[in-house]
Amino acid sequence: MDFVSIRVITADVARLVAFYERATGVPAVWATEDFAELRVPGATLAIAGTRTVPLFAPGSARPAENHSVITEFLVADVDQLARDLADVVDEFVAGPTTMPWGNRSLLLRDPDGNLVNFFTPVTPAAVAKYAR
Repeated sequence: MDFVSIRVITADVARLVAFYERATGVPAVWATEDFAELRVPGATLAIAGTRTVPLFAPGSARPAENHSVITEFLVADVDQLARDLADVVDEFVAGPTTMPWGNRSLLLRDPDGNLVNFFTPVTPAAVAKYAR
């Protein structure tokens, strides 16, 4: 089995895609106006509109109601990213902060209120863990 993607359901696909393109520097690949993907090695962030939900199971997902999942991105310089996103992020939850496990993290909410953590390994153990 391979873990392939996380899909975020939103009422405004274009707005959320634009945010993640800006935050990650990764251009989206659009399949339809209701579905786009940001593909990076190892995983994909899929962003889909509410009109796609009934294709799976009507009422099974609702936009802007996540209170339990944090989507995480490994970045080269979390402090620089915090500065770069200052004009587009409505809510920085925490950070940049060095965590006990060795990552320097920036926790924020995307335009739909979903938690997103951008992090940079800073201790030798954390750097080794994510070495490519």
